Formats: sequence, structure tokens, C-alpha cells
Amino acid sequence: MDPDDPVVRLCVQGMAAEAEGRDGDARDRFRQAWDAATDDYGKCVAAHYLARHQPTPAETLRWNQECLDRADAVGDDRVRGFYASLYVNMGSAYRALGDADRAHEHYVRAAAHIGDVPPGGYADWTRFGIADGLRTTRTGGTLAALVERLCARGELRALGVVLPPYLGDLGTEEDRERLVTALRMVHAARWLPDGEQDALGAVIAELLKVSG
Repeated sequence: MDPDDPVVRLCVQGMAAEAEGRDGDARDRFRQAWDAATDDYGKCVAAHYLARHQPTPAETLRWNQECLDRADAVGDDRVRGFYASLYVNMGSAYRALGDADRAHEHYVRAAAHIGDVPPGGYADWTRFGIADGLRTTRTGGTLAALVERLCARGELRALGVVLPPYLGDLGTEEDRERLVTALRMVHAARWLPDGEQDALGAVIAELLKVSG
């Protein structure tokens, strides 16, 4: 983004206000950015930030949809890396409205665009946001129940191995292989009580059946 662009400058000022807890000032700056924008790219950027300062989930969804529509209108490499985040925001808005099915659809779309986000902390953050959305908008299953049990009793050794691939799982074959490898390591170490050990074996078999 061009730091000399007036829309970008106003959004930077708005983010500074957010960081200082001045939400009213932040909202004003983002609204000024929206008013100052003269093309779809500027409107897209401003709408992204405006969506974060809406009083209701419905208004949040409206501004996130505006942002997505403007990105579609731009349609070039300037917005290519935006889509994973934009779809996460849409999914989160639908989830807040209680529409898990629509939310899940948008998290799936976000996952399809994660490869367009440059590697780094922001990409990692976006990946975890997508994975969390996918998990919370579909049936948890045996693995989710097992992880909850491990968390409840503080089984840190197993969680240290399992959580990174579990929390970053976007449903791809590569992610599934990474998760199965971690689960097999824990299973081979036999750190868990017999009942959890058996449940872990069943989870591994289930995941292998899906990938097969």
C-alpha cells in the first residue's frame, strides 16, 4: 500500500487510535477514509476497517460484504492477497449471526486462498483463523473431543505435539498427513491412559480412511 495515499494515511491513523483504545476516533478516521476513497481499491481498504466498528453483526456483515464486492471489482494483483482474510471476516460475521452453514462456506473459500498470502506472521494468523472457523462450524468429531479431554487435564506433552497441526488444519491432504504424523508420534510414545490411547488409535484410523 502507498503510505502517501490519503485513504491509507487515514486508515493508519485509525489503527493507531484502535491501539490506544480510542474506538470512536478510529471509527471516525475509517469513515473519513471511506469518504475520501475515489476508486474501488480505496473503498475496499476503508470498508475492511469500517467493518470492525459496527454496532451489530448485521452491519458488520454488510461492510464485510461491501469490502469483498469492492475487491472483486478491482480484480487484480493488488487484492489477490486480501481474499483469505476477507473470507475469514465473512465467515466470522455469519457465525456471529448464527448461520454456521454460510460461515463454513466462507471459511472453505478462505482456505482456498491462503496460498496467496505472503509467508510470515500474518499468513500464520490467517491460517489459524481459517482453521478455527472450519472447526467451529462443523461437527467436532472424535478428535475434537479427545483434544478437549487433553486440555482439561493439562496433558502438555501430547498437546505440544498435536496442537500445532491440529490448529492449523485447513483440510488439505498435506495438513492431514502432518496431523496424522503428530498423532502417531503421541500414540507411539504411549503417554495417554488406556482409554485415551484407544481413542487416539481410532482417530488415526479414521483419518487414514478419509485420506485413503
